[in-house]
Amino acid sequence: MHDGSKVVRQDYKGHSYQAQLHGAFCDKCDEAILLYDSSEEMAWLAFRDQIDRQETSELEGIRKRLKLTQAQAAKLAGGGKNAFSRYERGQAKPVAAVINLFKLLDKHPDLIKELV
Repeated sequence: MHDGSKVVRQDYKGHSYQAQLHGAFCDKCDEAILLYDSSEEMAWLAFRDQIDRQETSELEGIRKRLKLTQAQAAKLAGGGKNAFSRYERGQAKPVAAVINLFKLLDKHPDLIKELV
């Protein structure tokens, strides 16, 4: 084992984040005993929150381009009547299926008729 640091890449919703990890690393395998770094954790959380805000903003923009109310969008996605309000305020995270559905509808708005 040796003390040191290592840069690792984490992917989150199609975006990459690089973190500098510190600790004791095995010379023969990839195992390590990592030191907790609160500033690194805060940076990761800020990165993740920024991606979530971008996704929420994109979802809201798509809903508005499709001229749907929050209630109508929630009904299309199969969620509760206030689901989109919670998504757009950042109080709840939409599942991937909701994001994917609205990305498809953004490219093919004529499909809304099929869903209604």
